[in-house]
Amino acid sequence: MAESTLTRLLEERLEQIRGESRYKREVVITTPQSGRVDTESGPLINLCANNYLGLAAHPAVVKGAHRALDERGAGMASVRFICGTQDAHRDLEQAIADFLGYEDAILYTSCFDANVGVLATLPTADDAIVSDALNHASIIDGIRLSKARRHVYRHSDIGDLEEQLRQAGDARLRLVVTDGVFSMEGELARLDEIVALAREHDAFVMVDDSHGVGVVGPGGRGTVARFGLAADVVVQTGTFGKALGGCAGGYAVGPRPLIDVLRQESRPYLFSNALPPAVVGAAEAALALLERQPQLVDHLAGNTEWFRAEIVRAGFDVVPGEHPIVAIMVGDEGRALELASEIRANGVMVVAFTFPVVPVGQARIRVQISAAHTRDDLERAVEAFALAGSKVGLTA
Repeated sequence: MAESTLTRLLEERLEQIRGESRYKREVVITTPQSGRVDTESGPLINLCANNYLGLAAHPAVVKGAHRALDERGAGMASVRFICGTQDAHRDLEQAIADFLGYEDAILYTSCFDANVGVLATLPTADDAIVSDALNHASIIDGIRLSKARRHVYRHSDIGDLEEQLRQAGDARLRLVVTDGVFSMEGELARLDEIVALAREHDAFVMVDDSHGVGVVGPGGRGTVARFGLAADVVVQTGTFGKALGGCAGGYAVGPRPLIDVLRQESRPYLFSNALPPAVVGAAEAALALLERQPQLVDHLAGNTEWFRAEIVRAGFDVVPGEHPIVAIMVGDEGRALELASEIRANGVMVVAFTFPVVPVGQARIRVQISAAHTRDDLERAVEAFALAGSKVGLTA
């Protein structure tokens, strides 16, 4: 009886999702991740992946994973503090800390866990967290788990940030947390203004730069480095699952005492298995490759600039910016789903983003450009958008 009630409620819930044009269907890929992929329905130019530098199937990254798998095994079968730490884990932690200009780093199974781990551990009930309204879901969940007071400022509104900092003025510590790049818009945070204001109010700053590291800044060192603020942002979180190999794993970097406290008390770190050796090997190889070939970042920037200009010329409403996340605004959920379907029929993989991923009425196609894309890929993609936009009545 209870099972039948549960099934009925779940079916009703799914029917509501379908009725609101929110039902998401997964595209099954049958080849390695790249700028072009084969799927169960045929070959597609891929404009969906976080594979910004095209390293997800790069021979050097695959070789790094193979070497670690052969030399260190499939997995650790332990959390880090029991018997789950190999020298490779510590080597990768030091490598990402050095790359970003920090004293130390700690690895997590994902950046989601890193954000939850930092926010639920460092601030106490005597402290306050001040967060951008459009921060990633992992930051929101981390704040929910924190005992600290919560203050949310309107997205990228420096005046409202100042007001929230004033309201948090009696807290022992004030932490301002923001995405470095807001992933639904491809918009960079106003870090220079955020840091300056935080300094005025004796607050410290945390940045999740998952979509920044490997993508922007000198040598791909991210949004914080682009603004020259590594000395001012106390803690950064990020991932190896996007530009840095596309595999898995997250990290936090910061001063050694901060990282040590996380090792002692951060629950996602203490109670999750250590990253598998192959994942560590792939991430280390990707990071080393980026340091040897920083021109990958320049190539990505060139692809991004070209695509942004051409998709606007084709008549689409694009959120302005410089990041390879290109948000093409549609508005209506049903029309966004129709547009995405037509574009896929024209040989290009895109996905419509609808509520609850974005607010109701702000549906969009989010395109992500890669260094793995050729100019022919991008030209064909713009053509596919133009044909689909005309067919659904979105463009002339």
